[in-house]
Amino acid sequence: MTRKTPYLEVTFRHGKPLAAYLYLPRQPGDTASRTVPFEPGLVIDYAADGRPIGIEIVSPSRITLDSINRALSVAHQPPAVAEDLAPLQVA
Repeated sequence: MTRKTPYLEVTFRHGKPLAAYLYLPRQPGDTASRTVPFEPGLVIDYAADGRPIGIEIVSPSRITLDSINRALSVAHQPPAVAEDLAPLQVA
């Protein structure tokens, strides 16, 4: 399935975000062949052809909208808005 819009997947433990993944537009069969640490708590995943396909959020409690938007800028994606990251704000 081809994904044309980003979407956020969050893993919770005891009601708190443990990790998250921001899926970027991708094509069927895309897998991460290279990962690049970006900022503390963020890793950008790239497909074999060099396209960014996702952003790993390994420290959800340390992430801000600004840090996500810096990563999205590097990935040549439009910026996120606060509502896009609302699941990470769960107490």
